[in-house]
Amino acid sequence: GLCLLVLRLFIGVHVFLVSCALPDSVVRRFIVRVMCSVLGLFVRQSDPQLRDVNVRVYIANHVTQFDHNVINLLTSCNTPALNGAPGFICWSRGFMELGVTGSRAELVDSLKVYSSHRGNPPLLLFPEEAATNGRAGLLRFSSWPFSIVDVVQPVALQVQRPLVTVSVADSSWITELLWTFFVPFTVYQVRWMPSVPRRAEELSEDFALRVQELLAVELGVVSTRLTAADKTEHMKRLRHTSLLPFAPGGSPGQPLAARPRVPSSLPGIAPEDVRIAAMAQRVKEVLPHVPLEVIRIDLAQTNCVDTTIANLLEGRVPFFPESTEADTDLPAPSTSQAAAGIRGSVAVPPSKPATKQFAKSPVERHLSLQERKRALYDYARR
Repeated sequence: GLCLLVLRLFIGVHVFLVSCALPDSVVRRFIVRVMCSVLGLFVRQSDPQLRDVNVRVYIANHVTQFDHNVINLLTSCNTPALNGAPGFICWSRGFMELGVTGSRAELVDSLKVYSSHRGNPPLLLFPEEAATNGRAGLLRFSSWPFSIVDVVQPVALQVQRPLVTVSVADSSWITELLWTFFVPFTVYQVRWMPSVPRRAEELSEDFALRVQELLAVELGVVSTRLTAADKTEHMKRLRHTSLLPFAPGGSPGQPLAARPRVPSSLPGIAPEDVRIAAMAQRVKEVLPHVPLEVIRIDLAQTNCVDTTIANLLEGRVPFFPESTEADTDLPAPSTSQAAAGIRGSVAVPPSKPATKQFAKSPVERHLSLQERKRALYDYARR
């Protein structure tokens, strides 16, 4: 793999120079495609006769950082740069710079003007707006690519690679390029699908969902409602949880105080429950007045200590504060009280009802809390 990587780095420089020197034509695409096969990039297409020369927008699923380069080896198309600063890197990667840095509406207007000129190559757009491995499902398509023209052509893209996974979440395009040069080969399978026109009075959102369903059926995956923003949020949580020392023993270089106080053996308890318990203990140390059960319920949803602390401090999670002192002065239940609880079915109200007004003094609030707790204990015993 290392030998292939070093050799292909030198060959890749020649491929880049050739693609920059030759004009866009069938000859250039053929030469670059052959040279890319030396780099281990094999491109195959199915049903090329279905490719419509009159279509101005191609819609494809997003698998790797080089999908637009691969499809550009089969036909002339341009992909606008949506993320990243414009410059040499953006141009060298094959993106088209529109010079639009404003809102998405300005981008759509600029692409409409671009598509109105018949001399310009078609647009290749990825409505998922984020790359996936292409094995589970499609992210929810954005509606803005379907508001440019009324007829689009879906392109189903599948990528296969031995030994190493095709697309790793949260990895840069340089990392993906190095892994592409490292593995023996990477096969891109491009399948052209019939053009899909917009129905009468069909909204862009409905048009996007319909094309998403068609692509999902063609690829044999599910059509999800998860967006690129959901993926970004998921990766943030993964990066945060990967830094937390959840292992009971901790790493060798980790200080003992930073390790979670989790028992070494917890029979019958799932590892997920142990991890939640360790996180709940950390939150409890910061907010001792918050009930532990409330902390665990919120941690099960957020999976993040900092987010749970913020939710509790900002009042997004309602709870009744508990006293930080141990209630050692509570009387133990007597035998007569237990017998009365068994014989009687009517609960006796507390002798002194709790005040309905919020006391101004902390001492009065603490006494009121103690009175309510004693009343609850008496009610439970009865």
